[in-house]
Amino acid sequence: MSELRIAVAGAGYIGQAHVAAIAATPGLRLSAIVDPAPAAQALADAAGVPRLDALEDLLAQHRPDGVVLATPNALHVPQALACIAAGVPCLLEKPIAPTVAEAQTLVQAVAKHEARVLIGHHRAHSPIMEAAAQVVRSGRLGRVVAVMGSAVFYKPDRYFEAGPWRREVGGGPILINLIHEVHNLRLLCGEVVAVQAMASHAVRQFPVEDTVAINLQFANGALGSFMLSDTAACARSWEQTSQENPAYPSYDDEDCYVVTGTQGSLSVPTLRFKGYAPGSEASWWLPFTCETLPLQRVDPILRQMAHFAQVVRGEAAPKVSAADGLANLRVTEAVVQAAQSGTLVSLT
Repeated sequence: MSELRIAVAGAGYIGQAHVAAIAATPGLRLSAIVDPAPAAQALADAAGVPRLDALEDLLAQHRPDGVVLATPNALHVPQALACIAAGVPCLLEKPIAPTVAEAQTLVQAVAKHEARVLIGHHRAHSPIMEAAAQVVRSGRLGRVVAVMGSAVFYKPDRYFEAGPWRREVGGGPILINLIHEVHNLRLLCGEVVAVQAMASHAVRQFPVEDTVAINLQFANGALGSFMLSDTAACARSWEQTSQENPAYPSYDDEDCYVVTGTQGSLSVPTLRFKGYAPGSEASWWLPFTCETLPLQRVDPILRQMAHFAQVVRGEAAPKVSAADGLANLRVTEAVVQAAQSGTLVSLT
């Protein structure tokens, strides 16, 4: 099988992660870096590939087999449309677009051209999430009743000093972090049909929120509660519990989601299961059977890159489609609207 030439647009933190994933994936070769920043030249030189200022230059002069778009959010839709027009498959980092309206434009283009566009919600490729979703689908929990979740962590002062835009509206945890959680919750519990939210900036007192309490209603009747904060000294976030990214310290006695049903509950990512024996009475006066289900830890960004190779070759449909990216963004926008208005926001 011939080697695929994959270019990366955007030489920031996540772009560098994709460069490393390409190098670690058999059958792939980095072909170019696209980024006008001078610092990107060092990354290109180290990889022995050309650096170009613009995506248009890449598509015209060094047409690759596939492109990873790890560029600022405002560039996502125009760059993905350029790849579609050129017939080049792309892995588009999340969020799919800055707004739902822009995302709809891209979804329509993908459908019209039957384009191969994979949205970079990398946790969808986590074997832990795959195992958790399988438990829910198996019916072992009974009818899903509720999910309790959290993404609570502490971003240090230097995070905001390095990017002052993070202090402003649009730079907070709703738009930066919550969209990851939304995709996980959809994998576990199905589509979100309504949200409520309360937001606060009481700790840092920046214009942007630092803490948000969210209620969710799912299409299957289940309800959810989710706590989001980037100013909480707590380990109940995916990064600090899944042990999938060694950049973060992790704590194997913590979870960030608990999915509860009429017959049992599953804590994620530890996959600790508590439930009633099949056929037995369900009652809070009776003890649970308890077990920790087997799990596998593999870097989901590596698995995502291997899947992207299949998408480029036409061997698989995108596991996270443009329509999925739009659905995640709809929920995130609804949370913003609910927090601003103080009302229940319906997504149907």
